[in-house]
Amino acid sequence: MKARAIRTRIDAVTHRIWWTGPRIVIAAVLGIAALWMAADYATLPPHLPAHKAVVAAWRPSEAWLYDRDGRLLDSARVDFQARRLAWTPLDKVAPDAVAALVAAEDRRFYRHGGIDWWSIAGSLRDRIEGKRARGASTLSMQVAAYLSPELAAPGSRGWLDKIRQMRAGAALERLWSKDRILEAYLNLAGFRGEAQGIGAAALGLFGKTPDALTRDDGLLLAALLPNPSAGAAEIARRACALSRGDDCARFAGAAASMIGPARSLALDPGLAPHLSNKLLTQPGLRVATTIDMRVQTIAIRALRRQLQGLGGTRARDGAVVVADNATGEIRAWVGGIGGASTAPSVDGASSYRQAGSTLKPFLYAQAIEKGYLTPASILDDSPVQLDTASGLYVPQNYDRAFKGPVSARAALAGSLNVPAVRTLLLTGVEPFRDRLWDTGYRGLTESGEYYGYSLALGSAEVTLIEQVGAYRSLALGGRWTPLQVRKGEQAPPPRVTTTPQAAWLVADMIADPNARAGTFGMDSALRLPFWAAVKTGTSKAMRDNWCIGFSDRYTVGVWVGNLEGDPMRAVSGTSGAAPVWRDVMMAIHADRPGRAPERPRGIEARDIRFDANIEQPRREYFLSGTAMTRIAAAPAVSRRPRIVSPVSGSVYALDPDIPIDRQRMAISVTGEVTGHRLVLDGRDLGIADARPMVLAGPGRHRLRLIGPRGRVADQVVFTVR
Repeated sequence: MKARAIRTRIDAVTHRIWWTGPRIVIAAVLGIAALWMAADYATLPPHLPAHKAVVAAWRPSEAWLYDRDGRLLDSARVDFQARRLAWTPLDKVAPDAVAALVAAEDRRFYRHGGIDWWSIAGSLRDRIEGKRARGASTLSMQVAAYLSPELAAPGSRGWLDKIRQMRAGAALERLWSKDRILEAYLNLAGFRGEAQGIGAAALGLFGKTPDALTRDDGLLLAALLPNPSAGAAEIARRACALSRGDDCARFAGAAASMIGPARSLALDPGLAPHLSNKLLTQPGLRVATTIDMRVQTIAIRALRRQLQGLGGTRARDGAVVVADNATGEIRAWVGGIGGASTAPSVDGASSYRQAGSTLKPFLYAQAIEKGYLTPASILDDSPVQLDTASGLYVPQNYDRAFKGPVSARAALAGSLNVPAVRTLLLTGVEPFRDRLWDTGYRGLTESGEYYGYSLALGSAEVTLIEQVGAYRSLALGGRWTPLQVRKGEQAPPPRVTTTPQAAWLVADMIADPNARAGTFGMDSALRLPFWAAVKTGTSKAMRDNWCIGFSDRYTVGVWVGNLEGDPMRAVSGTSGAAPVWRDVMMAIHADRPGRAPERPRGIEARDIRFDANIEQPRREYFLSGTAMTRIAAAPAVSRRPRIVSPVSGSVYALDPDIPIDRQRMAISVTGEVTGHRLVLDGRDLGIADARPMVLAGPGRHRLRLIGPRGRVADQVVFTVR
């Protein structure tokens, strides 16, 4: 019985072992499988993009500006998060530099599959022996981390993270070729500061392009990678260790130079900084312009030479714009040259400045078009006082002198102010303001009443770009289109601003050296050895000096002044902008001089003479039906009697240092005033042609000109204080 009980007990135990043993094994296997799956999931590498997608998504921090023939003009940095240039292909990097970098970072790069097991074993050995562990990260693993920043995120230092990085490196090796991995590493690696990629590092640290790097340059770059902010001594020591040579002194000076002041990353000649700031708005943008590098260089040199000659104490800034008449394409856009400028970043070509006398050609064109004037019409260049809502307006000429009766041709070419104001009285301020708006002057946002009669003298603000576009319309016979600076832009249909006849007559007037001789002399900078129409202008208080003119091929505009608005010193209409205009015109017409435009239909020529030697006899041009052969002063009997002085609305002040009874006011009248009398506040002053001097005390006064039959021919109201 005892033996049977023992056997029964043994059978029971054996039965339990038989059924529970496989369960333990199965559970263990399942547990191991679960752990393996969890580890596999935890170390699963992220999705890695294709090489083509990485290159396509690359965005440099720079953008580039090209001339009409594809030559690089300028560049500008647009993205300020990092400094990157264009993607650099592997075959554009010097092989010696590449070999030095690979040997330092991953010497078995071409022999492993993304994971360097020998380096990993060496790193483990160093840890066991208590030594400083060497890095075991391959170039493939580093590129994978660049492509998926989560692999290198802060806190990703655990053993699972390391396995994930290794798996990502191996996965990348299966997707990309070795050369593509190496190319991506050279472009994605950060070397020092904000310089990312071999292109930015080569230019910023060595002043070279990647294809010009040497082996020593590659060693210095490799020495930077462990600690991009290291000092010169540490970099030189690392480079020396990597070179495995004895001559290490050469690295000390190179390292010190490399980490000195940052070099420019620009490969461009820097010919159009203001235009690049205007057009280069997105990183990686490549803009093709209508600029001609040769013309741009001519304009820069001419402006620099003139500003250096004037000196910073006389004028600090300037701008030049050159446009092709036929196409409207801008061939040169120089917003400034720096130098003595206190605002070098401001674009002088697109800044609004007071126009001065440069608006006069459009005023005379409007008057001629309407039939109010001919080039031979006589205008009175004598003192005039105009009553305005804001007070008395008394225009003056540039030289503070008056020339008496002058023809419209001489008045425009000589830039006389008073005749221009008298012409504006004929056309009207509002119509002239509208004409300027139609001619592209979009800074005139106020009504004509706001500008008043000073609009004839250029009180409105304009840009040099607007000036060149407007003068080009005269060269095209009164047809205006906006200028173009982007290559391939389509200009809208031209807008007619004046008649071809008026445009031709005005161009002929401002191209006449004899007509402007009275103001500028016969041998000024405005006179060229070929046909060219040109106009200067100077704004109030000598703040701006303009010279804009055109030939049959080009329109050239120049502005000289101070961008901060302070007046220039000792700069006249022909000593500021005009010499630059002349130099540019001479250079761009060196292959073929300018030619006078053909006379349009509707223009007839006559030989005319002037009575009283007002001007010399000459050949003159007229709109058909308005021609004259003799210009004579109208007899006094044909002139309406009127009071010239005082002007209605004037306010006069008594001198407190002179007794009131000793102070007198002169009265002037014009026209046929025989038999007319003057009456001041009801008091008869006598016959009008006696030019009486009267005493007028404080208060408001009314002066009347009374005709022979007792009718009021003219009257003015003025105030004495």
